Amino acid sequence: MNDKPTPVLNSRLTLLSEEKCQAIYDGALTIIAEIGMKVPHQAARDLLAGAGASVEGDDLVRIPREVVAEARATVPRMIDVYDRNGELAMHLGGFNSYFGTGSDLMSIYDFETGERRLSVIADVGRMAHLCDGLPNIDFIMSMAHPHDVEAYASYLESFRQMVSNTTKPMVMTAAGVEDLEVMWKIASELRGGAEELRAKPYFIQYGEPVSPLQHAPEVLDKLLFCADWGIPLIYSPAPIAGATAPITHAGHIVQAVAESLFGIVVHQFRRPGSPVITGMGPVKLDMSTVQALYNSAEYYTTYLGITEMAKWMDIPNWGYAGTSDSQCVDAQVGLDVAELTLLSMQAGSNLNHDIGYLDFGLTGAGESVVITDEVISLNRRTLEGIEVSEETLALDTIAAVGHGGDFLGAKHTKRHVRGLQWRPTILNRSTQQKWEAEGSLDLTAKAHRKLTDIMTNHTPEPVPAAMKAKIDELVAEYVRAGA
Repeated sequence: MNDKPTPVLNSRLTLLSEEKCQAIYDGALTIIAEIGMKVPHQAARDLLAGAGASVEGDDLVRIPREVVAEARATVPRMIDVYDRNGELAMHLGGFNSYFGTGSDLMSIYDFETGERRLSVIADVGRMAHLCDGLPNIDFIMSMAHPHDVEAYASYLESFRQMVSNTTKPMVMTAAGVEDLEVMWKIASELRGGAEELRAKPYFIQYGEPVSPLQHAPEVLDKLLFCADWGIPLIYSPAPIAGATAPITHAGHIVQAVAESLFGIVVHQFRRPGSPVITGMGPVKLDMSTVQALYNSAEYYTTYLGITEMAKWMDIPNWGYAGTSDSQCVDAQVGLDVAELTLLSMQAGSNLNHDIGYLDFGLTGAGESVVITDEVISLNRRTLEGIEVSEETLALDTIAAVGHGGDFLGAKHTKRHVRGLQWRPTILNRSTQQKWEAEGSLDLTAKAHRKLTDIMTNHTPEPVPAAMKAKIDELVAEYVRAGA
């Protein structure tokens, strides 16, 4: 088994006291038990009613506090996720932090021309190929919503592109339970059976309630399917502060905790112990531009708060990294990417997505993905901690060098120099003269050069021919049925 390392971070960034966490949680229980939520799904309502919830009118459901507590007690605290080959890739939970791209972007900066254009299905494969060659990208999402594929088939076609271009685990979106079921069939074939896939999950499904306080039928269909078959499920609302949620940090967070917990109750009563991930899209509405922001101070603060609530509840969480509200890969991208990625690590956020997002989550750029890969590497090294031992204190070496000596030739220096010095791949460490001699490239140009090198010289491990034929057959069957 490939025991993929996870960083041991010794610093924690916290904003909420125990009393504040408890107040937010109690508030969420009040929303669930007294205000209730809309559940236009008969099977979910019946499940909740059987567990002790009350149903009023057609679809208003209130869940007592003790029922929430019963469901929460069965949520797994850690979730192992495996790659295409069945090797352990992520150990989600606690303060382990993993990073990946996002999904369904309308536009993309073309890898070859650099021009911004509408996304196509080939972009999904290209992004997966790129991420396969970047060592600090732990999982992938589609990054593109293809405009050259019928809408009903776009998620499944994206799944096929991703499976074919990387062995890394995936986080998937789906139109409904129908295409999700085909994804599950493909993953089961790759793993060797449905129970083998349950034991070693290959992909994670994204689910999102409708804020404020609603859970759509198609979302609940997917939730129940994931619970039945052990597909790890993200259930993360995206309430917009000032629009579909209160504008205050605490009000924004308490509504999101309530909406996520409500879905988790349904999920756990369907199949106790099935893997589920909490979270929140902490989007803020800029009242001066009516633009939903990813990278604002208020977004960061709320994001830290919801991450801390996940830690407090001891449930694996869905997080963010590598995003920017800039329109192109510029200095703002560097600032935004570094800020959010470092905050995610220091908060111990588990499954951090949307690397490569620009333009308020509408456009993707491969160069930004490459830059974020470097930022993750840098910060993993920075935050891994300081070993204190007889060897690292080096008192014998200090004594041997003595007063006024140097450590350049010391055996101690030779033993540790390679392991202790982090080496960048695109950040500048050259003198002015050497930088000019190498073409005076800025960070974006170096990122593009690295992107091109990966796309030219890195070959993802292919899917075996017989398995590829089976995947193609399953996708074609679905497409024919929907045509």
